[in-house]
Amino acid sequence: MADPSSYRPKPGQIPDSPGVYKFRDEHRRVIYVGKAKSLRQRLANYFQPLVSLHPRTATMVTTAASLEWTVVSTEVEALQLEYSWIKEYDPRFNVKYRDDKSYPYLAVTLDEEFPRVQVLRGHKKKGVRYFGPYAHAWAIRETVDLMLRVFPVRTCSAGVFRNAASAGRPCLLGYIGKCSAPCVGRVTPDEHRELAEEFCDFMAGRTGTYIRRLEKQMMIAAEDMEYEKAARLRDDIEALRRAMEKSAVVLADATDADLIALAEDELEAAVQIFHVRGGRVRGQRGWVTDKVEAVDTAGLVEHAIQQLYGEESGDTVPKEVLVPALPEDTEAVTAWLAGRRGSNVSLRIPQRGDKKDLMAMVARNAQQALVLHKTKRASDLTTRSRALEEIADALDLDSAPLRIECFDISHLQGEDVVASMVVFEDGLPRKSEYRRFQIKGFEGQDDVRSMHEVISRRFKRYLAEKEKTGEWVDGDGADGEVPAEDDGRPKRFAYPPQLLVVDGGQPQVAAARRALDELGITDIAVCGLAKRLEEVWLPGDDDPVVLPRSSEGLYLLQRVRDTAHDFAIRYQRSKRTKRIRTSPLDAVPGLGDTRKQALIKHFGSVKRLRQATIEQICEVPGMGRKTAESVVVALAQAAPAAPAVNTATGEIMEDDGGGTA
Repeated sequence: MADPSSYRPKPGQIPDSPGVYKFRDEHRRVIYVGKAKSLRQRLANYFQPLVSLHPRTATMVTTAASLEWTVVSTEVEALQLEYSWIKEYDPRFNVKYRDDKSYPYLAVTLDEEFPRVQVLRGHKKKGVRYFGPYAHAWAIRETVDLMLRVFPVRTCSAGVFRNAASAGRPCLLGYIGKCSAPCVGRVTPDEHRELAEEFCDFMAGRTGTYIRRLEKQMMIAAEDMEYEKAARLRDDIEALRRAMEKSAVVLADATDADLIALAEDELEAAVQIFHVRGGRVRGQRGWVTDKVEAVDTAGLVEHAIQQLYGEESGDTVPKEVLVPALPEDTEAVTAWLAGRRGSNVSLRIPQRGDKKDLMAMVARNAQQALVLHKTKRASDLTTRSRALEEIADALDLDSAPLRIECFDISHLQGEDVVASMVVFEDGLPRKSEYRRFQIKGFEGQDDVRSMHEVISRRFKRYLAEKEKTGEWVDGDGADGEVPAEDDGRPKRFAYPPQLLVVDGGQPQVAAARRALDELGITDIAVCGLAKRLEEVWLPGDDDPVVLPRSSEGLYLLQRVRDTAHDFAIRYQRSKRTKRIRTSPLDAVPGLGDTRKQALIKHFGSVKRLRQATIEQICEVPGMGRKTAESVVVALAQAAPAAPAVNTATGEIMEDDGGGTA
C-alpha cells in the first residue's frame, strides 16, 4: 500500500486549467483516468486525509504510485481525451459499462453493388446502414420477412448470389416474390438500390407517406378493374402495418431521441437505453457495472454518454438525449455530442408529457434489470469467493488465487498439435486474455513435452514484459528505472497468475513445474486436474488432493479446465479443417496459386474443371499444354469429394471451388 504523500505534487506544480490526469500503480499501469475544469482544484481533493475520502477513492490513491496530467485548451477536449484514454488503457478503477451481450442490428449494406439486408453484430462498418439494436435476432427476421413482400431486397450471402448468377436460376425467395432476383437480371442495379433505399426510409420512420402512396395506387387499380394488382397492394399495406405494430408509437411528434435511465445502489448501477426513432421504440439495450469509483448519478450519466456515442457519428447520434440527471459540465458534453452528430443536440431532463412518462418506463426497466442482476450475482459473488477460498485452503496458498491460468493440449492422433491458455480473474473468464499456441519444438504426440514447451513460451514472454517495464528478474536493472517506451497500456502475457492449472495428472504437473523452475519462477503455484477421478495433483506429491464432490472450489477448477479443453479443441478442429480442405490441383507440379485461381475463375469450380478437355484448359491465360495435361491427370487420379450437407436444412451444397485452389 503506497502513501499518497510520497507522490503528491509540490505546491504550485499543478496548473489551474482544464486537463486530464492519470494515476499509475507501482508497475506503471494506468489505474485511473479523470478530467477536470481545474486540475489544481480536482487533484487537491485526492490528497486529503484518507479517513475523509470515499473508501473507493482511498483504495485507488493507496494503490497508485505516481500521478501525471495533460493540459488541454477546452473542457470539450478534456472530455474527448478522457474517453480515448479510458478506452486505450482500460483502467481498473474507472466505471466501464459493458453490454451483457452483443446486440443484433438490422443492417443494409449500401456499400455493395446489390445492397443486402441482414442481421449484424459487433463493430459497425462504413457504408452500412444500421437499425436497432434489437433485443433478439428473431425479432429482426420477423420484421424483415413482413417487409420483403413490399421491398424485395436481396438477403442472400455472396456465395449464394454467385451460384444463382452462374446457374441462371434465382433462389426460392426469388420464386415466391420476396426477392427481386438481381442475380439473374430481373432488376437493374439502380432499380435494386432504389428498393434498398426505400426499405431504409421506411425503417427510419418515414412510413406515413409511403403507405398513403400505396393506398392511392390500390384505389387507382381498383377503379381500373385491375383487381389482382389492387389485392396485392392491399396485402402489401397490411404487411407494412403489421411490421409497424411491432414497434408501437410512444411519442406522437415523430421524435428521434435516446432515453437513458439509471438504477443504482452503493455498489452497482444498471443503465437502460431506449432508442426512439420516428416516435417509435426501435431498439433497447441495458448494462450493469460495478461502481469502482466514487461517482454520483450525474457522473454515471456522463460515463454512459461517453461510451454510447464515443464511436458514433452522424445520424446515429440522435437530436435529443433525455437523461435523469445532467452531467456536471453539461455545456461541454452537449458540445461534444454536437461535434459527433454534426449538428445541434439537445441534452436535457424531460419535465412533462409523453417524454416524462416514457422516461419513467425506462427507469422501471433499469430498476428491474438491477434487481435481476443482484438476484443472480448475490449468489454468484458468494459462491465465487467461497470457491477461491476453498482452492487456497486445499492447495495451501497464502491467499485466494484471483488470477488463474489453465493450459490444455489437443491433437488428433499426433497431428495438428495445439495448446490453449484460458484466464479466470475473480472466478470469471477473461476472454480477452485467452491465447492459442501451435507446438513448434517437435512433431508427434507427447502431451508432457508439449505442456513443457507451452509453459516455457508463455512465461518467457512474461519475463520479457517484466524487463520492458523495469521489473527486472535478476536484479540487474537500476532501482526505480522505467524504460521510456512503457506507456501503461495492458500488455499481452504481462500479468502472472497466482495459480497455474494444467489439464492432466502427475506427468503434466511435473512438466509445468520444471518449465517454471528452469526460468527461475518460484512464486506461482501449480496444480493439475485429472479427468478420471477429478483429483487435484500438486508437484512432487505422490497422492492427489481430493476435494469433496460438492465443493465450490472443485466446481471452479472443473469449469476452468473444461473451458481450456473446449478452447483447445476448437482451435485444433479449425487447423484440421484448413489442412484437409486441399485441392487436387495441389498435386500438379509447378502450378502456383495465381494459375490455380485463374483456372477456378475460368471454369467456376473444380467440378467443371474436371470435365474440361486439355484444349479447353489451354485456353486459360498462362496455361501451357504440358501443364494442362498434368492438371487433367491430377484431377483424374483424385476421387471426387463427398458432397457437403447443410445440417440445418439437409440441403446438398455444390462444390464451387471457391477457397480450395
